[in-house]
Amino acid sequence: MSGPLAGVRIIEVGHMLAGPYCGLLLADMGAEVIKIEPPEGDIARKVSPHFIGPHNAYFTSLNRNKKSVVLDLASPDGRAELESIAASAHALVTNLRPSAIKKLGLTYDALRTCNPSLVCVALTGYGLEGPYAESPAYDYVIQAITGVMSLTGEPTSPPTKAGYSAVDNSAGIVAAMGLLAKLVEGEGGQVDVAMYDVMLSQLNYLAGAALNTGEVVERLANSSHPYMVPAQIFPTADGWLTLFITHDKFWRTFCNEVGQTGWITDPVFATMASRRENRSHVLTAIGEVLMQAPAAEWVRRLVPLGVVASEIGTLAQALDSDLARSRQMVVALGDGSHPLRAVASPLKFNGHVPSYGLPPLLDQHHADVLGGVRA
Repeated sequence: MSGPLAGVRIIEVGHMLAGPYCGLLLADMGAEVIKIEPPEGDIARKVSPHFIGPHNAYFTSLNRNKKSVVLDLASPDGRAELESIAASAHALVTNLRPSAIKKLGLTYDALRTCNPSLVCVALTGYGLEGPYAESPAYDYVIQAITGVMSLTGEPTSPPTKAGYSAVDNSAGIVAAMGLLAKLVEGEGGQVDVAMYDVMLSQLNYLAGAALNTGEVVERLANSSHPYMVPAQIFPTADGWLTLFITHDKFWRTFCNEVGQTGWITDPVFATMASRRENRSHVLTAIGEVLMQAPAAEWVRRLVPLGVVASEIGTLAQALDSDLARSRQMVVALGDGSHPLRAVASPLKFNGHVPSYGLPPLLDQHHADVLGGVRA
């Protein structure tokens, strides 16, 4: 592998999403990621009903560019093999339960004797220690208890989860960041990343308002921003439009284009503060105007003027878009002879074109990895 992390060896002992996504980000940047799997394999190998040849679509999306080694970490032989790999590794990342992490010896304290410079990242629900450490932690649960669900959806609808695994993915990114920070520091040690902490930190300005002013943060209709008006979705003559106006200069541009010049000086509409104070009246008036033309027509007219507006598309449309093609965000895996495709790395480095290998078959690299470290 080439890339900014070429020569860095990472051990991944994880399953499903959060840990493997952390490993994926590192592998795409050139790290050698050795995925340690139990004899039955990562459960992600079978979780999706979609198979392309021997490859499961779910597993494929998170495990390209990795090497698979099966170890029974509960056995003396498996433990010895793990330590032999760790002796030449730079870091280990795991997303098992705290009790399993400790029992299997996947902490820095347990591995420091074989490699004092090893960085060990434990990605858990509520931390390695504490009264909640062993509580069940899933993306759904963390979204529920951090208030994310209560902030998502329509005011009259039930609390709603994000449409993708926001907690697992965010935690994987933070874990990769923590791991790299320790590598830059040049000292081994333990990194403790809790999914609960990650999601609370991402509520930043909303949490700040609640903590410092007592504001009760609630769901707003049509995905509205709590402080900017208009900044939400609107129905149009044929579909939905996202309109996001952040400054009054763009508001004036919008008013001129939609033929509502009176709103520029009307004290109810003129400033962000007044529009926020009169939110319901302002949004109703804007909605009546936007219903007069299709969404694509509004985009054609507003975007060239600097007003942020877009149609709401589907995932399939996004993957097949000119934008995705221009950013080379859909890639073939392997040498191109296999039909597997995936979303590319979001990181672009000058002078480096990443390669995207097929996901490993179970235990595919056992001899390669253990032979290399035992020479």
